[in-house]
Amino acid sequence: MKIKTLVTSLILLSIFILSCTGQSNSNSLSTDTNQQKTRQLDELISTYTNYGKFNGSVLVSYEGEVLYKNGFGFANMEWGNPNAADTKHRIASITKQFTAMLIMQLVAENRLDLQVPISTYLPDYPKETAERVTIHHLLTHTSGIPDYGRFSNYRSFERNRHSPQQIVDLFADLPLESTPGEEYSYCNSGYVLLGVIIENVTQKRYAEVLQEKILTPLGMENTGYDDQWSILKNRASGYYKIWGQYRNMNYLDMSLPYAAGSLYSTVEDLHIWDQALYTEQLVPQAYLDMIFQPYAPARSRHYGYGWFISELAKGNTGEHVASVSHGGGMDGFRTLITRVPSSKSAIILLSNTESQELREMTIAINGILYGQPYDLPKKSIAYALLEVIEKNGATEGIAFFKKTKDDNNYYTEEQEMVIVGYQLLEKNRAKDAATVFELAIQVFPNAFNVYDSYGEVLMALGENAKAIENYQKSIELNPDNENGKRKLEELGAN
Repeated sequence: MKIKTLVTSLILLSIFILSCTGQSNSNSLSTDTNQQKTRQLDELISTYTNYGKFNGSVLVSYEGEVLYKNGFGFANMEWGNPNAADTKHRIASITKQFTAMLIMQLVAENRLDLQVPISTYLPDYPKETAERVTIHHLLTHTSGIPDYGRFSNYRSFERNRHSPQQIVDLFADLPLESTPGEEYSYCNSGYVLLGVIIENVTQKRYAEVLQEKILTPLGMENTGYDDQWSILKNRASGYYKIWGQYRNMNYLDMSLPYAAGSLYSTVEDLHIWDQALYTEQLVPQAYLDMIFQPYAPARSRHYGYGWFISELAKGNTGEHVASVSHGGGMDGFRTLITRVPSSKSAIILLSNTESQELREMTIAINGILYGQPYDLPKKSIAYALLEVIEKNGATEGIAFFKKTKDDNNYYTEEQEMVIVGYQLLEKNRAKDAATVFELAIQVFPNAFNVYDSYGEVLMALGENAKAIENYQKSIELNPDNENGKRKLEELGAN
């Protein structure tokens, strides 16, 4: 019996050791995989940054855990202050999901009804519209109310301080653009009205309600309603790029976006927000489910309540996974938060340079998360050409261009070639600028603007006959080219 007991004990011990060893190997494999993903993420986003395509803050989580977070480029270019994970960015229309949550909290408290006319909560709004539109319509961009953000005179009032009612007055008396409930049309005006409804029902300012019902309960200490006067630690400045150079953004009084886009946050706080949406901290599950329903067809996606519901590609494989997301854009800032509920992953990108590549970055990051192939960004041949010409001259530039124009790691874009040509012209290097435009014509033989711009360089070189030929070619390609017509008059060619 003693021998049997000993043998049994040894067997059990062996099983235990094997079990522990297996678990250790599994943990080691998981750690190695995450480290590889972290390296890939760093390489990907660093490449975007080095190519001038991203400047901002990033956080990527997988299975609820932060896998990667970092800052790239500068929060303030004039002082050289770097972006970081705790840099505060204006998040623009990501604000809408917070407004939608406040509405759903009031619905859960039986203080609002999604389906009754908004005249119930906005008694002073023109009844012809208010009695046809519901809160559901506002949440899903199907109200038909004109979007004040698309008004042609928007720039004329973006610098002014506005009360919520003054914003409403910009569009309240305008006729509906479509029948409520029938057509999706993205509408900031609708979310402004939701903010006013929140204030009317609670008898508190929108910012106060947001703080009390979402930010404080979740511990989102680095998120808030933006204004011009507060001293905000780690605030990012906004920039835009023109002719290849960064400029300070236009002034925008943050009262104007209001409940449609006036919040600031950090990638870390938005991860707190992301994780809270897997719980019932803010509303019961039934109301969370309502938020993420695909109500309104929006081209290749659907809109829920403050979120787009769509499929997200796994890198460049053609495979997709269900996701919810929302982007934002305003002067100097571009933002995108994407959640994949099946893997509890989140990709949060906040840029303070109006980056246009956030969607393709998100697709590549999702490829990394799923261990799938993905595309690295391509480098601009135009800006690489500028570097070569400035360092080594036009002859080397021509050789470089011929060598790389068909390289899959580069792309050629007409406008960038024009920008580079003018940058050289401004530096009194007209001959080098002429070289750039000659190369551009080879690649874009039907682009009127390239010939028009080349004509200006030729005039600077005193080669008026050739300038006339190029202006005439530009007008042949685009009969509405008024600049070309004026230049021909100056040259006495008409």
